[in-house]
Amino acid sequence: MSKRKNHSPEFKAKVALEALKGERTVAELASQFGVHPTMIHSWKLALLEGASGVFERGGNKTPEIDEEQVKELHAKIGELAVANDFLSRKLKPWTGK
Repeated sequence: MSKRKNHSPEFKAKVALEALKGERTVAELASQFGVHPTMIHSWKLALLEGASGVFERGGNKTPEIDEEQVKELHAKIGELAVANDFLSRKLKPWTGK
């Protein structure tokens, strides 16, 4: 029994673009790249469906900021700063600084 191959996204894009060009048949591409013709069809379809996302405005969207999480993190930073200050004052007699 053979093991499934995991192809890189770059490889899939290359094969799908070749299929979109239409210069060779899917059977020729399948034998050239060593993949099943059904896979080429599915990669081609995925490329066509996802291509519109490339041209959307704000392609590099900024991540949404969760205000509640920011407040929790600021509170945690404050707690840690207080604990750090407390411990540094308590360790002064032993470190001599």
